[in-house]
Amino acid sequence: MFPHNDLNFDGDDLHEECGVFGIFAPGHEVARFTYFAIYALQHRGQEAAGIVTSDGRIAHVHKGMGLVSQIFNEDNLGHLDGHMAIGHTRYSTTGSSRLRNTQPYILETLDGPLAIGHNGNLINAPQLRRDLLERGVGLSTSTDSELIIHLLARTRGGSWVSRLRQLMAQLEGAYTLIILTSDGIFGIRDPWGLRPLVLGELEGGYALASESCAFSTIGARAIHEIQPGEIVRLDETGYEIVAGLPPNQLAFCTFEQIYFARPDSILNGKLVHGVRQELGRQLAREAPADADIVVPVPDSGTPHAIGYAQESDIPYSEGLIKSRYIGRTFIQPSDELRRVGVAMKFNPLPDNLAGKRVVMVDDSIVRGNTSGPLVQLLRDAGASEVHVRVACPPIKFPCFMGVDMATQNELIAAQKSIDEICEHIGADSLAYITIDGMMAALNAVDGYCNACFTGQYPFSTPIPYIELQEKQKFAGVWGG
Repeated sequence: MFPHNDLNFDGDDLHEECGVFGIFAPGHEVARFTYFAIYALQHRGQEAAGIVTSDGRIAHVHKGMGLVSQIFNEDNLGHLDGHMAIGHTRYSTTGSSRLRNTQPYILETLDGPLAIGHNGNLINAPQLRRDLLERGVGLSTSTDSELIIHLLARTRGGSWVSRLRQLMAQLEGAYTLIILTSDGIFGIRDPWGLRPLVLGELEGGYALASESCAFSTIGARAIHEIQPGEIVRLDETGYEIVAGLPPNQLAFCTFEQIYFARPDSILNGKLVHGVRQELGRQLAREAPADADIVVPVPDSGTPHAIGYAQESDIPYSEGLIKSRYIGRTFIQPSDELRRVGVAMKFNPLPDNLAGKRVVMVDDSIVRGNTSGPLVQLLRDAGASEVHVRVACPPIKFPCFMGVDMATQNELIAAQKSIDEICEHIGADSLAYITIDGMMAALNAVDGYCNACFTGQYPFSTPIPYIELQEKQKFAGVWGG
């Protein structure tokens, strides 16, 4: 179901589906700005990327498979003219890793060029797809994102804001949208606030991005986090933020704070790196260990481990070095290579580990494929004990809001107790942060989606888990 076509062998990693960016900046090289912005958002999607630019009359597009740096060059960026642009970087969840599914999508309409980039998943995608097909709309891709552009193109009457409100009324699920029209750039955040969207300002223009980290690369600064249910317009007059739909019960994805977002981004007014350190401190308070050093699983476990070390007064030390030069590849690894995959990605530091009782801190355990080999790497390098601490609660339920996770029967915490998982990965002890502890570290009582921990999904019309799991298996239902 999930693609394993990279030499990172992240069989236990979570993957955010997409990063989106939009810019309106007359007099600037908007294609080049967009390139560097989606390069900064590469962690949100590593399978495909695209850029659409426009002068309001003619649109230009270039997109492809692979990393941003593999797709764009001086030649193809030079052909992307205009004063506004949108960009997208994608990670598919359903096996639909194909060029035709690469975003942004673009259509020629009576109102001029229309293009969109989408981060999220629509849980009512099957019904929307059926409705469009019954109305004679031909669909050429297997994503819910294509449904959105056709729905918007067929929405008539009034201003773009009016049409976008009509669109939002038809969508259920997670959607952060960046939209290019002949009049300007629009951004939308769904009423649940599942995915982030940030407004930035640069000299002579404005931009929108999934995360604030995209702005520093282009000399912009974040000025506002778009709130759930809001629509923002960028045009020659500046920007305007208006209500799209009333906010629903807020359900911002907890994993944005735990894992997905870059540590230098600001979410909900807080630097992500600082939030992750507080999660580590809370984990140390809840799950202390008698050990000599605290070692992170790099890179995502590093701030959690720093916080754990600070709170526990156990020295922080590097014990695993991650290769940052193993890029994605479409060559399928053999079974033999899968078995040694962790060693290709991580190398231990024996001098730091020999004879030491180690606390290994990770952000999450999903399928349990990676934790065991990492524990063994530490032991082989001389660690006398390995105590695993996890900065999120056990993941027991799949996600249907835009996260590449797993079906429930693939989630190790849904199948085994904590003691059984500890035995499975070969650790001396294993402990997770509690849900209450996690929320305390986030300084929040509610406003977050914790469905993957609790099974309580944010939508008013729940779909049975089995039905959702079956839908998740098919390309064409999910994959914004």
